[in-house]
Amino acid sequence: MPLVQLVVVLIVVGVLLGMVNRYIPMAGSIKSILNGVVVIVVVLWLLNVFGLFSSLSMIHVEYTGETESRWTSTPIRSVTDNQRS
Repeated sequence: MPLVQLVVVLIVVGVLLGMVNRYIPMAGSIKSILNGVVVIVVVLWLLNVFGLFSSLSMIHVEYTGETESRWTSTPIRSVTDNQRS
């Protein structure tokens, strides 16, 4: 993506967000949530454009579907058991 196109997209998003903030009446808390969501989306989009977001996709959080922690299900050996081995 050319740099000029990137700047144009950022300007358009900024102008649209400014128009929404100025001309659409809404509560201040909703307005701040909307601004925060737009900023997060734009930052993620920029990371993707510059190729930095693809390296973040290698981070995986494993969901096992279990309600218990798997760390507590293994028996704990006492110090005396370790000394006997």
